[in-house]
Amino acid sequence: MTDLQSSSRGNTRSRRIQILCLGAVSTLCLVVPFGSAEAQTQIPAVTVDAPAQRARPAAIASSRRSATRTSRANRRSPAQQAAPTQSASSNGATGERANGPVRGFVATRSGTATKTDTPLIETPQSVSVITTDQVRNQGAVSIGEALRYTAGVSGDVNGGSDTRFGALQIRGFDTTMSGLYVDGLRIPSSNYVHFNGLDPYGAERLEVLKGPSSAMYGGSGTGGILNYVTKLPTAQQFGEVSISGGSFNRYQGQFDMGGPANKEGTVLWRLTGVVRDGETQVDFTKDNRVFIAPAVTFKPNEDTTITLLANYQRDRAGWGLQFLPASGTVWPNNGRTIPVSFFAGVPSFDAFNTEIATAGYQLSHNFTDNITFRQNLRYAYQHNEEKVFYGTGYTDEAAGQLGRFGSYSNSYINSFAVDNQLQGKFVTGILSHNTLVGLDYRNTTFRDTAFAVTTSSPELNVFNPVYSYDWTMGGMYDNKGVKQSQLGLYAQDQIKLGRLSFLLAGRQDFVTTQVDTNLAPADTSVTKDASAFTGRAAVMYNFDNGIAPYFSYSESFLPVLATNAAGQMLNPETGVQYEVGVKYQPLGWNALFTFAAFDLTRDNVGVYVPTTTYYEQIGQVKSRGIELEGSMSLADGWNLRAAYAYVDAVVTQDPVNVGKAPIPVPLNRASLWSDYTLQNGLLAGLQFGGGIRYVGATWGDEANTFKVGSATVLDALLAYTRDNWRLSVNVTNLADTRYVAACYGLSGCMYAEGRKAIGKLTYRW
Repeated sequence: MTDLQSSSRGNTRSRRIQILCLGAVSTLCLVVPFGSAEAQTQIPAVTVDAPAQRARPAAIASSRRSATRTSRANRRSPAQQAAPTQSASSNGATGERANGPVRGFVATRSGTATKTDTPLIETPQSVSVITTDQVRNQGAVSIGEALRYTAGVSGDVNGGSDTRFGALQIRGFDTTMSGLYVDGLRIPSSNYVHFNGLDPYGAERLEVLKGPSSAMYGGSGTGGILNYVTKLPTAQQFGEVSISGGSFNRYQGQFDMGGPANKEGTVLWRLTGVVRDGETQVDFTKDNRVFIAPAVTFKPNEDTTITLLANYQRDRAGWGLQFLPASGTVWPNNGRTIPVSFFAGVPSFDAFNTEIATAGYQLSHNFTDNITFRQNLRYAYQHNEEKVFYGTGYTDEAAGQLGRFGSYSNSYINSFAVDNQLQGKFVTGILSHNTLVGLDYRNTTFRDTAFAVTTSSPELNVFNPVYSYDWTMGGMYDNKGVKQSQLGLYAQDQIKLGRLSFLLAGRQDFVTTQVDTNLAPADTSVTKDASAFTGRAAVMYNFDNGIAPYFSYSESFLPVLATNAAGQMLNPETGVQYEVGVKYQPLGWNALFTFAAFDLTRDNVGVYVPTTTYYEQIGQVKSRGIELEGSMSLADGWNLRAAYAYVDAVVTQDPVNVGKAPIPVPLNRASLWSDYTLQNGLLAGLQFGGGIRYVGATWGDEANTFKVGSATVLDALLAYTRDNWRLSVNVTNLADTRYVAACYGLSGCMYAEGRKAIGKLTYRW
């Protein structure tokens, strides 16, 4: 869905549009709770035994099925059959599978890029995996925080107090409303509320696929996608309970437990939950949450697995985005600075309340040793109530008088998605193939209503606020309805010739979109049919020493919900990426290092033309850069994560801003995290670590008239593990560095989050 406004209702300062689209699926995944890299002092690890496919040779003709299978009388039990196998490309300590659990920081397999279980060292495109252990050790409490140490990615562009969880940026492009997937299925967002707020505790791992991905996922943005991989049941009984508390009056309890439901191990269950009562650094702003995620796996026979899964999340929060002036934040206002805790709203009114619910299943069936069918299905629902007053700029800068705009709105999203996949492995002469064909369908409806709200004190002094508590509902200014359906047919072939591999993929999509304004006197209904073919091609060579150079080409398209002066909906945006890179997996080390250089072009960008007050498809943005990323987890208890990205984004076609950089994209971003656990002696189990994050300067407006300064912040960890207990303290922004996260003009700046400390006590069994 296109964001015709800037980051908040009623704010039309941003002229470049953002977009909502919908997506597809990946393979079944497995889950292990709370693994770590500690050796002698670690909490006992849980071995995942199911659900999983049986190990099978890479390429055996299906006609030989009867010869390669043993008799049913000699087969193992279902639970034994599901035990994870190891390969040269898997994590030997955990028997890692694509989309499954990882011990430490280093994932070696993924299904996000190809929808097949593929080693990352054999995947010819950039994929970053954030594991459960990394999220835990770094103390991340949101998806945005979990992405802070990922090259070329930012999940909290607008700062940690953004209760909308907007502004997901990948390789210089905003993918907030076009890039979130849950288990490979697109989860839609609207202009004003996003599923990016899903609690990270429900995820086994977060995976970022960088660059265009429409050949596998249909309509999606140019920058890439974020795949939230949910926790699934395990075949071994386990449990975990944590309580935590810290800055901003934050108190939280969480639990994760599961195991077999019958002695045969053919029925497994898992239940994950979070309850939180808290606030943010902004005055009068709550951050309360209830999250629950049940899952049940059935394995009726050795060839079939079905997992039913759902989640429900209820947030009762305040409005964290204040839209502050640059004068007083980026630079002083006559020597004065607006406090980071400043609240621009009406205390008795402002709120941001959200309900999210999803339900679906993942089905896998093996027809033969080499032919597998998968079907993933999900229904997603979201309701958001937004009650907000926010800053619109100074009415008297010298006095510090800030104008405010108020609105009340409700947004509803209902989405259904299903992805059918047939995977086959076979040999033709000297070539081995891993072929995937799929058909997916997505249907989404969205309704948004908004009313203007006034108060008896429309202005507020930013240096000496005196709050009013009254408000009055005004007239309706938005009553939009959107219906969109997308049907996609795709095919992919992963071809191997010795150590040389090729990847070819193509997809045809058919999209129908209807937009109804439902608002007199311009009550209009516009329908747009669009179709697109997108492709991907890549080549890679895996040397014996663990080095793997590659080259890839990929395309994207994204339906646009905007109309031109003639009242016609715009054509889909398109994107193209060229990427060259090298991956390195040192022999004998649990480590993975990657280098990538990319050239991205986003075409058919909708640009607001003031003379017509409509959008025209005359924009183009290019993004070129390099990324370096490395992760390592050694047996002696040392974890390391390092990332650097150079992203040179520039507007190449525009009526006014050709040659300007888009906002807010830093030219340089770097991070380094390291932690170590003592393995022996009296202090065995003591863990300490920390990280440093650097974000370069960004432009504060589209005309590039002023800059938002760079910032460097420190994070720290101190923890102690003994028996089944773990006590930890995480501090982010240790020095309490005050800096502006982003600006969208002279009156649209947001502070980054200041120092936050959280202590947690965990018991596991």
